[in-house]
Amino acid sequence: MRVLVTSSRNPFALDIVRKLATTGSTVVASDTFDGAVGSHSKYLLAHEVTASPTFDTDAFTADVVRIVEHYELDTIIPTFEEAFYLSARRADLPSHVRLYTGEFTQLAHLHDKNSFQRIAKAADVPVPETIIATDDASLRAATERYPHWFARAAFSRGGVALLTNTGPIAAQSDIADVHPTREQPWLVQPFVSGPMVCTYSTVIDGRVTSHATYRAIEQWENSTAVGFESIDSTVTFEYVQRIVGQLGNYSGQLSFDFVDHDGGLLGIECNPRTTNGVTLMTAEHFATAVSTPGSGPFVVEPGVRTEISAAVLAEAFAQPLRHMPTSVRELLTVPDLGKGWHDGGAMLWAPAALVHGLRLGRGQHEKALAALGEDIVWDGGPIEGTTPEQQRMLAELHAEGE
Repeated sequence: MRVLVTSSRNPFALDIVRKLATTGSTVVASDTFDGAVGSHSKYLLAHEVTASPTFDTDAFTADVVRIVEHYELDTIIPTFEEAFYLSARRADLPSHVRLYTGEFTQLAHLHDKNSFQRIAKAADVPVPETIIATDDASLRAATERYPHWFARAAFSRGGVALLTNTGPIAAQSDIADVHPTREQPWLVQPFVSGPMVCTYSTVIDGRVTSHATYRAIEQWENSTAVGFESIDSTVTFEYVQRIVGQLGNYSGQLSFDFVDHDGGLLGIECNPRTTNGVTLMTAEHFATAVSTPGSGPFVVEPGVRTEISAAVLAEAFAQPLRHMPTSVRELLTVPDLGKGWHDGGAMLWAPAALVHGLRLGRGQHEKALAALGEDIVWDGGPIEGTTPEQQRMLAELHAEGE
């Protein structure tokens, strides 16, 4: 394959670059700023800077077309929420190029947490009881229904846009600062105790070709996972294949979050894109799984571990002193995702991503992490250049939450 990997700022995008390049593909990376870590791998043919898909979709689409044509690429693998924009503008891409993500309607219904709940129920995948809030009053009424509750925006990701009155992040947000609308609803659920279980899968033509189930062994500020260990996939593989069966002829990446509650898994949300589970796969399995219909399924065996060592070290110094021995033990025993690649120069650009987040967060340090993806996210709003059919679909999707 001759591949464009977009949104190369994330370590998992860097991992994809390495895995594809070392298994025979020619790889170009792109992002909205030059300092993205995945854009500085030694395994790249080249890297490019594009406009923001969120803030200037037309220019972003034109940039992607230019890159594909200039380097004679045949495949695009989005790694973050630029997938929504590329899928919505699929007709504007060169006709020969393969965009490895779902159709826009599929992606929108998976990303909307209310719609995802309906898909999961239809697939006989257990989910928590859920109330939809579309204004301040309904949000407060929903939270008053449960002694312990958890709320999140219908279109959210990565520990951003969350509210709860229980657990370590209870004091991090105030309900007075949240204002749901019909277009941007919030979901309120009873707080479900138990460890988070995550999955990452690749799918071609409605069939799962690779799959990883994993848990976080280290988290950044009780939210974003930075250390990972694979666990048994028996239940999650069945659940994911059932959900895929509800989508029609889906091709692309899928990631799910479950909570292990009282010995059973409850489906929480879907991110139809890359997540850190890809780092647990072998290069050969991943490259085959995204390129070859009928391959696999390749399922990651339990006990594979990896981490982003720089992030674990930073988190160790941010935590109380009693947490330090655990972090040090993980640094000494868990392989860094860069181990064996001899590509250390790429992660030296990690501070550039934080600077980019600070710029997007308008210099406010506490908002830098949340803002890091602000220029490549999709929160369910209109997309420049969409068709009337796509616009009607979005309107109907928002109406379903009322």
